[in-house]
Amino acid sequence: MSLSLSFTGHHDPQPLPLTLHSALFTLHSLSSVLALLVCAAIVLVLVLVLVARYYGDAEAKKYTSNTRNQQIQADMTYRALELLNLPPGQPAFLLDIGCGSGLSGEILDEEGYLWAGVDVAPSMLEVALEREVEGDLFLQDIGQGFGFRPGSFDGAISISVIQWLLNAETSHPTSSPPHRLQRFFTTLHSSLRSPSRAVLQFYPSSDEQVQMIAGVARKAGFGGGVVVDYPNSRRARKVFLCLFVGGGGGGGSGSGQGGGKGEEELPKGLEGEEEESARVRFERRRERERAKAKGGKRKAVKDRDWILKKKEEDEDEDEDERGRGRGRW
Repeated sequence: MSLSLSFTGHHDPQPLPLTLHSALFTLHSLSSVLALLVCAAIVLVLVLVLVARYYGDAEAKKYTSNTRNQQIQADMTYRALELLNLPPGQPAFLLDIGCGSGLSGEILDEEGYLWAGVDVAPSMLEVALEREVEGDLFLQDIGQGFGFRPGSFDGAISISVIQWLLNAETSHPTSSPPHRLQRFFTTLHSSLRSPSRAVLQFYPSSDEQVQMIAGVARKAGFGGGVVVDYPNSRRARKVFLCLFVGGGGGGGSGSGQGGGKGEEELPKGLEGEEEESARVRFERRRERERAKAKGGKRKAVKDRDWILKKKEEDEDEDEDERGRGRGRW
């Protein structure tokens, strides 16, 4: 139905000017965009309310101080770094998805990596700030996607997080699990350089959930697949989504299974009994923390500018003084 304006007198009805028609169309488009932004804001508020129920100030501190939680987080972070298969002896900028209070981030610090963390729980991020973690922290609902520049990160890890994307907070289509997963994986893929990897440990409740998550990741452009450690153990079984961008990069050693042409092979899951190596590393780390607390000194950390320069130039270090007190890569 066309719109027209009528005038008194002998003039014929004139069609609505094109500029006015365009303005009305623009107003309609803006209202649609505004409606989507309002829906996104509502979803974010609901997510924050839900998270607050689980991780208020007291709960966040209790979770972080629990040595069992620390050990589990350390075990899975070390394993995620192993699957990430970064080139040895080179700096890297990593994204910690669902960084919480920085338990994984402290291990990234000790391993010599620069990192940024995102989490939806303000209380957990507040604990991370109190603990003076070295990473940059962002309050972010990952189901709404990331806003980082393309190719910002050399890799990404996530521990016990992405299963929460399967929860729909409202009945609106944009808050459905498939939509949240699509935004998450599409923007994550864009945020990673090529080649690189993302290793996401999660707790699926069924094989159908694993297939849904892996399927959306493939549609977003990722290669790779699912790695299951200790598949026959109810206690030790862990599921990792090991995703490749541009073939997967990697510079360490490791054999795998599958893998397409031009793509690194998917790492094999661990078999047999749960290994003690990660637990040993965790206990040693606890001893270092105790010694640091007694000495009243925070461990030396690498200078950010030096790391960025190292990454850009990719050259060996020449000056002896830069090698002192910087830990290990």
